[in-house]
Amino acid sequence: MRIAILEDDPAHARIIEKTLLSGGHECTVYEDGRAMLRGLHRDAYDAFVLDWQVPHIEGPEILGWIRRHLPARVPVLFVTARDDEQDVVAGLQAGADDYMTKPIRPVELQARVAALLRRAYPETQQLSQPGFGAYAFDLHRREIRRGESLIELKPKEYELAVFLFRNLGRLLTHAHLLEELWGTSAVDTRTVTTHMSQLRRKLDLRPENGARLVPVYGLGYRFERIAADGQSGEAAPGDA
Repeated sequence: MRIAILEDDPAHARIIEKTLLSGGHECTVYEDGRAMLRGLHRDAYDAFVLDWQVPHIEGPEILGWIRRHLPARVPVLFVTARDDEQDVVAGLQAGADDYMTKPIRPVELQARVAALLRRAYPETQQLSQPGFGAYAFDLHRREIRRGESLIELKPKEYELAVFLFRNLGRLLTHAHLLEELWGTSAVDTRTVTTHMSQLRRKLDLRPENGARLVPVYGLGYRFERIAADGQSGEAAPGDA
């Protein structure tokens, strides 16, 4: 998971980042609220760890922006020196999912973040089992089938398909896709658009097959499971 950290104390930032990296997450550290806000206009994150008192724009204001502009389920954890009961209550009432006071306890931090992510993204696929809906994977043979039919995919299309299924329900920005699958964000985003178009056609992504690919205007894509009744997960702002 991609986690953004707002922390202006370098020592605390290193502890938080090291703890989350050891849990297998990707981390981006912002030293002040203004820098984080700029980052949120450019990148997508699966969770946030926020300090309260930071330069320029403080944690509660960042939390307010997150709740106004990002999907409701994106978890936010406050990690702050403010340990007064009223501060805890204020943080939770403002929309934080959890609250942890300093000094930072790495094992507790890792456990709290893991619990938040499990609740927020219960459908995230590891593909240790066959896929869902009409789709099944053979990771050893690098094959995907829809029903009994083998889907003919180019190597990059296969990698993209597996990445989408493994990140079910998550907003994937163009930059993230380019970095993960092409190794750079310098490639033209039309490369992503072209591959997504081909993949949608080859996989026949539609409700009848249990999945759909949703473009999120100006940002990227989200891959969604479609239930038998035709209902999907929540929509993110800007979905087309």
